[in-house]
Amino acid sequence: MALLNILTYPDPRLHKVAKPVAQIDERIRTLAADMIETMYESSGVGLAATQVDVHERLLVMDVSEERDQPLVVINPRVVWQSNEVVVGDEGCLSVPGFSGDVERYAQIHIEFENERGDTHKLEAEGLLAVCVQHEMDHLIGKVYVEYLSPLKRGRIKTKLLKEAKEALREAS
Repeated sequence: MALLNILTYPDPRLHKVAKPVAQIDERIRTLAADMIETMYESSGVGLAATQVDVHERLLVMDVSEERDQPLVVINPRVVWQSNEVVVGDEGCLSVPGFSGDVERYAQIHIEFENERGDTHKLEAEGLLAVCVQHEMDHLIGKVYVEYLSPLKRGRIKTKLLKEAKEALREAS
């Protein structure tokens, strides 16, 4: 397994729309395993392939307390969402050091394939429902900061660009 590089907002590659995974094979299983390792190493609860510059409909999650229940989700499709919404403070591995309030459906049901190609249904609520929606947004090229006010989004973008420039200067 290998740690993968996570793209940082406002990298334009984060806005690419992911294509369906055409074939669930060893390449996809290896990618999923590497994404899980990267997610755990980065202390995240979810990671979409888009965030590691692979634009296919694949995401991994683990919202368990023990961090020992990874879930591989391939080609997810929303089949139902509640009318009730919740607002919660979200962060993102692609937007390090920031968080913001985002409105999400309180419950969501999806269908997906796992790393063996088996079809599954997932009925999610709470943190899992938020995580599913957050990661699925990445697959359509949307980063959670797009739900924030233009002012807050602009401040985050400016600060992250400044940090990236400073990191480049230090590396030179």
